[in-house]
Amino acid sequence: MPQHPAHDSPLGKNSAYTSQYDASLLFGIARATKWRELGFSADNLPYVGVDVWNCYELSWLLPSGKPVVAVAQVVVPADSANIIESKSFKLYLNSFNQSVYASFAEVQAVLAADLSKVAQATVQVELKTFAQVAAEGVHEPQGLCIDDLDVHLNQYENPGLEQLVCGTEQVEEHLYSHLLKSNCPVTGQPDWGTIQVHYRGAALDHASLLTYLVSFRQHQDFHEQCVERIFLDLQACLQPELLSVSARYVRRGGLDINPYRSLQHCAVENLRLARQ
Repeated sequence: MPQHPAHDSPLGKNSAYTSQYDASLLFGIARATKWRELGFSADNLPYVGVDVWNCYELSWLLPSGKPVVAVAQVVVPADSANIIESKSFKLYLNSFNQSVYASFAEVQAVLAADLSKVAQATVQVELKTFAQVAAEGVHEPQGLCIDDLDVHLNQYENPGLEQLVCGTEQVEEHLYSHLLKSNCPVTGQPDWGTIQVHYRGAALDHASLLTYLVSFRQHQDFHEQCVERIFLDLQACLQPELLSVSARYVRRGGLDINPYRSLQHCAVENLRLARQ
């Protein structure tokens, strides 16, 4: 069996923390491997989108020696050559701890340059104070939650298009579920998330969507790749005029990852949910 693309990353390995800035800690995982598995390439991506990261373990020293803390919002284009591997990202962020920077702007510029280099695309970075993050508040997903449907389930892996059912009536809906769970393909650690679907097309049977989402429960893939799989299966089932699929994942290691995939370009709101 071929090695997983993350084999050489820090995932699943003991890693020493350094408190002095070190950009070499970052590790990129090529998206092309999964794209080929799903039947497309960088030249014909069936979606547009971004991966929004919120980074809560970021601190550095002012020239006076006083520590500063901040939250970084990082936006990585979905068509970047590489995913930024999450453990390497955590190690990299913690390497700022005893490094000296004069301002938020200086740290923001360093982050943007380093992350763009690893992703091989322009990565946007915005630093926020905790007061700013608190003022943004906690939000509820838009639309109808399907989690209370009375369904009987026994499939917890091998999600597939055949599980999804739609009718002929044309509708536009916002649906969401808090029951998305998958596992890291390298460490086996659980990844918990809230999935949000907005579409205009053939009416999707809600029970079939819930059954389909629960079948990711033992599935192994990265956050970004799970969302892409869901997007592609819904697109094939619904043949929609409009479709966006996003997930808000539970924070781990001071990072939450929030992939967004859509048929059309639109502004992506980074609205934190209660479980994040």
